[in-house]
Amino acid sequence: MSVPTTNWSYPTAIRFGAGRITELAEACQSAGMTRPLLVTDKALAALPITAQALNVLEAGGLGRAVFSEVDQNPNETNMEAGLGVFRQGGHDGVVCFGGGSALDLGKMIALMAGQTVSVWDLEDVGDWWTRADADKIAPIIAVPTTAGTGSEVGRAGVLTNSATHQKKIIFHPRLMPAVTICDPELTVGMPPFITAGTGMDALAHCLEAYCSPHYHPMSQGIALEGMRLVLENLPRAYAEPADLEARAQMMSAAMMGAVAFQKGLGAIHSLSHPVGAVYNTHHGTTNAVVMPMVLDFNRAAIEGRIARAAAYLGIADGFDGFRARIMDLRAALAIPPNLGALGVEAARLGELTDMALQDPSCGGNPVEMTRDNTRKLFEACL
Repeated sequence: MSVPTTNWSYPTAIRFGAGRITELAEACQSAGMTRPLLVTDKALAALPITAQALNVLEAGGLGRAVFSEVDQNPNETNMEAGLGVFRQGGHDGVVCFGGGSALDLGKMIALMAGQTVSVWDLEDVGDWWTRADADKIAPIIAVPTTAGTGSEVGRAGVLTNSATHQKKIIFHPRLMPAVTICDPELTVGMPPFITAGTGMDALAHCLEAYCSPHYHPMSQGIALEGMRLVLENLPRAYAEPADLEARAQMMSAAMMGAVAFQKGLGAIHSLSHPVGAVYNTHHGTTNAVVMPMVLDFNRAAIEGRIARAAAYLGIADGFDGFRARIMDLRAALAIPPNLGALGVEAARLGELTDMALQDPSCGGNPVEMTRDNTRKLFEACL
């Protein structure tokens, strides 16, 4: 192998442990915030954990402002509404509080608070991020309340274009949160289907990063250990929601997946992104639905690599044993069997295929994705 040339990045400062939400005000102050806006989703806004976070901010003299008009797959309309609240309130930072949707939208509000360019001009393409005025990006604190997306340690956010129904990855180095607070107590109240879907999202990140052909040995190792944490702890967190150890391990796995996917994602995500944008399905659940079919699709390119992972994970029978373990996990978590069960229609597979091939994730798939084989993959998932 010739010596590769590449760029690597690793995460932000992380405050990890039960009860550490009590440090939220101090974390905001360390980032220079005096009047933060807490961005969360509609369901979380009414829950006690959100009130607890706002109480901590208020007790620290930072107010208790909140914006919660965040859709499951947030779009530019949500962002513009949040920007209006941010500017009208004279806020100087964002606390991203919730799952991937709230974290991503909070980042977009922080990014666009002082920009003159369109958010679509900052898509993760080449050096487009340099179009932003970095000095106008508000500081960010991330507080995940799910264990899946890993957005709390990332430099990007996903935003759906409501006109084209395409999910776009918006990137800037300063979208990396100044501080991330990972408190597993905040995840205990997740509904079971959210525990399942977000956990399978973490697994998809680790699996696709592990299988990506790109060179990044640090991410490779992190992805492998992240898979182990998910396989051992997601069934526990699902069956025993109050199991704080399992919840903590899943928060670690989620962050590990997001660090690892610097190495690349693949067909799981390039299929699930358009399905989520068109049908408003839960992202992690959609990943879980297509996962075994994508394993089959990639088998010729990844069979040896998956066999090595299976050996590390204590799974017998190599690729076949690994795939069977995924199927068993899906069954234990009540994951729908196929895309048809999510409402996907055969009549729209051509449109979804075109969208999948435009998704940047397909570039990291170990088997080259073409219009013919991607359409057949969608048919297999349906």
